Amino acid sequence: MAKHEIGRADIMPMEAYATVRRERRRAITELKKNRRMAVGPDATFYFESYDTMWHQIHEMLHIERGGEDQIPDELEAYNPLIPKGNELVATLMIEIDDAVRRAHTLGRLGGVEETVSVNFEGEAVAGVAEEDVDRTTADGKASSVQFLHFPFTAPQIEKFRSPGTRVHVAISHPAYDHQAGMTEDVRRALAEDFD
Repeated sequence: MAKHEIGRADIMPMEAYATVRRERRRAITELKKNRRMAVGPDATFYFESYDTMWHQIHEMLHIERGGEDQIPDELEAYNPLIPKGNELVATLMIEIDDAVRRAHTLGRLGGVEETVSVNFEGEAVAGVAEEDVDRTTADGKASSVQFLHFPFTAPQIEKFRSPGTRVHVAISHPAYDHQAGMTEDVRRALAEDFD
């Protein structure tokens, strides 16, 4: 069964983390290969897990060096992005290097977080945006980073877990209407997020 929350006891002392950081970074890079997928030319989904969030928290603590006082804030920020056993959780990033094109595109993508779904075997699981902050401004500009939960029912989990299930992820925003098929390797990795 996957772990659903990082507690204070799961945090390594930073001196110890520094000694294993290179190895941990290599391992997480390998893990993320089957937790990432592009949808259209500019959107990439990074499906999160206990391991990706454990790594993120340790990296923040290592880089920012806030010590013990920083730990509660990092746990509060990243624990909500760990799947809770009946969901997938993804960070959606709109990745555009050109600043002018990025600003133009994001200016047209307001509400994009409400148009995302994971589809398979006649099922459509709609993404639910993380409610920590509003990621679309009043003038309709989307943030380049969105956090999405995909809540599954028990029958949907069983269908998704079935080997060979064809899955696609879709964004159906009027200004960005794209979908992409999920590889079997990614589907298999994400199936492990369910209890």
